[in-house]
Amino acid sequence: MSDSLSTRIVIAGAAGRMGQTLTKLALEDDALDVTGVTEAPAFHGLGADIGELTGLGKTGLQLTSDVVIAAEAADVYVDFTRPKATLAALDALADSDVKAIVIGTTGFAESELVALQAKAHRFALVYSGNYSLGVNMLSALVERAARSLGIDWDIEVLETHHRHKVDAPSGTALMLGDAAAKGRGKHLKDVRLPPYDGLSGERPAGQIGFSVRRSGGVIGEHEVSFGSEEEILTLSHSALNRNVFARGALSAAKWAANQPPGWYDMKDVLGL
Repeated sequence: MSDSLSTRIVIAGAAGRMGQTLTKLALEDDALDVTGVTEAPAFHGLGADIGELTGLGKTGLQLTSDVVIAAEAADVYVDFTRPKATLAALDALADSDVKAIVIGTTGFAESELVALQAKAHRFALVYSGNYSLGVNMLSALVERAARSLGIDWDIEVLETHHRHKVDAPSGTALMLGDAAAKGRGKHLKDVRLPPYDGLSGERPAGQIGFSVRRSGGVIGEHEVSFGSEEEILTLSHSALNRNVFARGALSAAKWAANQPPGWYDMKDVLGL
């Protein structure tokens, strides 16, 4: 039973790995009221109770592909799906009563990211490549290290995820690369190295490299190394379960519900 102080949320992709985690934790949170759950139009379980599909027990929440119907009584829309689905949902919600959006979707093309940012005039929109407290602290440390260490220190970002992940480098890896570039007063697009392959030549100074691994069921591991000719500094983070991302996203939902329209990230939510 919800009360008037609860933040009412819709969870997109609720039957997926992240969606199930978000739904379970949100249903356990007295400060949240899950008012709708969505899935893709081709999903086989549309119309079913999300709890019966995911082992949560009967919840009274039926999966629908209609974003507008799902969000009819919601304050915040939480989306960890795919870029095209995310953008289509935000278009559909333009005339709804939804006040805030929390986006954990990764893999946006540059043009898609521009389109997403344009939605911030309508919603309080929180976008992050990673919602864990630890990763956001890591990002702050990476930016500080990049600012403090000279250009002769090479920066490399290594990420590992499960075999099912479809985008690379991960959104978190790119977030860490952005932090490193910002620390050096640069834009990542101007200092990002292409993947190492073949006779790539000597590593240029001042660039940021990325390496990607896909293996088994790894939830998420990220490492940023700063290397000089004499020493290497390594900053890293490992996620032990998906709860860390879901808890951060749900905290962002509660925070965003009370914010004016604008573009935000987890540093805003956490006061970093």
